Amino acid sequence: MSHERAFEHDLNTAIHQLTDFLIHQQQADGTWRFCFENGTIIDAYTIILLRTLAYQDEELIQQLHYRIIKEQHPDGYWTLYKDEEYGNLAATIDNVLALLFSGYSRLDDQHIVKAQHYILAQGGLKSTKGLLSKTILAITGQLPWPDSISSIPLEIVLLPTISPVNLFSFSGYSRIHLIPMLIMAKLDYRVQSNVDLTGFILNGTNRIEHEELPIEFFQMQDSIYTGCSRLIGSALNEIAKEKAEAFMLDRIEEDGTLYSYASSTILMVFALLALGYDPQHTRIRKAVEGLLQMRDISASNTVTMQNSPSTIWDTALISYALQQANVPHHHPAIDQANAYLLRMQHHKKGDWSVHNPKADPGGWGFSESNTINPDIDDTTAALRAIYKASEHDERCSKASALGLDWLLSMQNNDGGWPAFEKNVDNKMLTWLALDGAKAAAIDPSTADLTGRTLEYLGSYTALDQDHRSIKRGVNWIENNQETDGSWYGKWGICYIYGTWAALTGLMAAGVSARRKTVLRAVDWLLSIQNPDGGWGESCESDRHMRYIPLHESTPSQTAWALDALISVHEQPTPAIIKGIKRLMTLINENDWQTIYPTGAGLPGNFYVHYHSYRYIYPLLALSHYKKKYMS
Repeated sequence: MSHERAFEHDLNTAIHQLTDFLIHQQQADGTWRFCFENGTIIDAYTIILLRTLAYQDEELIQQLHYRIIKEQHPDGYWTLYKDEEYGNLAATIDNVLALLFSGYSRLDDQHIVKAQHYILAQGGLKSTKGLLSKTILAITGQLPWPDSISSIPLEIVLLPTISPVNLFSFSGYSRIHLIPMLIMAKLDYRVQSNVDLTGFILNGTNRIEHEELPIEFFQMQDSIYTGCSRLIGSALNEIAKEKAEAFMLDRIEEDGTLYSYASSTILMVFALLALGYDPQHTRIRKAVEGLLQMRDISASNTVTMQNSPSTIWDTALISYALQQANVPHHHPAIDQANAYLLRMQHHKKGDWSVHNPKADPGGWGFSESNTINPDIDDTTAALRAIYKASEHDERCSKASALGLDWLLSMQNNDGGWPAFEKNVDNKMLTWLALDGAKAAAIDPSTADLTGRTLEYLGSYTALDQDHRSIKRGVNWIENNQETDGSWYGKWGICYIYGTWAALTGLMAAGVSARRKTVLRAVDWLLSIQNPDGGWGESCESDRHMRYIPLHESTPSQTAWALDALISVHEQPTPAIIKGIKRLMTLINENDWQTIYPTGAGLPGNFYVHYHSYRYIYPLLALSHYKKKYMS
């Protein structure tokens, strides 16, 4: 057999292998349910919450305790990703606290003693910069409430949206976490427990110096106090508490969770306790039940808590990938997935409408419990998945039209697209961005969201390249390219992810492959290709805001780079062929590179190992190679 025929055989085999595997993984309801694995943070907070509520689920607490210990480094610390240098202080503190709260670990246990040595060597508890970590330390009475929370008046919830800084100036993600934090800080809330981490504080004191906060914090604080000073009434404090409580209760989903996030749900339960709710209150019990539905049990019987199960995201992406691999749109797997996605389309307004009041609903969310918080990425993913069916099915056609209208209405004034809410980009609010999580407080245009939206608009709609939305999107992409030719991606790791999205978006929008912007990006991708033909980028890139190589190849990042190059080149290049060969071997490997987190959330704080990515993106890249070069 010639080399060419052998290569073609291997390619077809790989595509068939991935396609067959994914079809057999589909659930009876038409979904794909892969784990959204996010370290041990939610495991830790769940243990603390369950013990605080005296919730009787010893098996789960033991399982989470076991997983946390299993993830500990021999030197005593925990990391968010394998190559995180010197460990992660916030994660280590959170895990120690949870292990002690569980009751299955003691202060004199060897694994706790090792962690204590690490924490003290890093400056002790008060040196943690993670905002959630500081919050959980305050809730459990280990440290006072941090200035970055306690100095913000709860009365911010009363300020109108016309105020320079108001609650809706913040991103939806930060807002839904900030409200319960402000309630608890206002009431100086802390739970009763026997856990005491005094020995983890340098000099043995829980006294904490005031935080060194950036000037933007004080500018924001002044703006809030100025707005509050205009409010009239002596009972503002009580009114603010009632408004903050109502804000949370109004955003509880049917499953009891707050905004469908485990992290905000946990904070909400603590905030309700601070407000005087009984631990057995219906709302609290319902919230805990919804939280516990987010657990995932792996094939090896390891249990972890997901922050927001990725069912809609995975289902849309996999359905689309299968169709790119020539699974017909009328195949039962695609039909079932389409039916599910149609049920999951949003038909009621959420917080996104505050900045976009004239638009009708029509987007999709990330988790199936999510009915009020759609996002751009899930919407374009769902629209791609139902695209072929929309040509023949009236329901899909109507859903597509609604989704497209909503998508176009969400374009920012600067021409790019955000993740969740329009024009939420007040840089003054980045004070909330501690430990590298600079984008947590705001929801700016990003290369990955803008690129993926352009790719959808250019490939799957009747809009031409001269359409105003497409032209503005292209201009945003070109104006936000890094000096080395790459783009930063917010929701994946990181510069490979952003460059893939930007390049495929530009190509779909009709930009010439000989455009300087494109050539610079291609040169950059080729410059970082690994000797084995693959690509791999460290999560360190996300924290330091510059490309840092992983020095190994991962399936998803290799697929992203290849997909970008395939979109540009009319004929396969030696680099592409070498990459495809490496990708075909990667899909059969099982090592740390396979499970390395390539999904991102909060730089330096939250990374995601999508269990689905090792299948989805290789299948897309291999299918696009075959379709473009071998058809």
